[in-house]
Amino acid sequence: MKKLEVQIMGQNYLLGCPENGDARMLEAVNRVDVAMCKIRDAGKVKARDRIAVLAALNLAFELPEQGTTSAYLSTSLAEAGQITAADKLQENHSAAYELQLAVLLKRLDHALGTDGQLL
Repeated sequence: MKKLEVQIMGQNYLLGCPENGDARMLEAVNRVDVAMCKIRDAGKVKARDRIAVLAALNLAFELPEQGTTSAYLSTSLAEAGQITAADKLQENHSAAYELQLAVLLKRLDHALGTDGQLL
């Protein structure tokens, strides 16, 4: 595993990155940075840890919407006979990932109490 130095909301981080995963990692870092800066710039939250949690919740909340689109597309492709076993495996993996995110979202809501809930 290689190390990748990145900057999120003006702070440097050294992250472990799988080989050939640079592009995906940098894309993820960019999404997190944009989400955190957006919350910071709105001026309602000042603490970096709260900004990070709210950004994580926002990003996690958006994922199931993307998964629904993905599931619809893969169903359409399967009906057209253009989907492979690997695609089906990826779809199952995505569903498990969405479930993990839902559990994480509940745990974060519980940890924050009513103080930091988004929904």
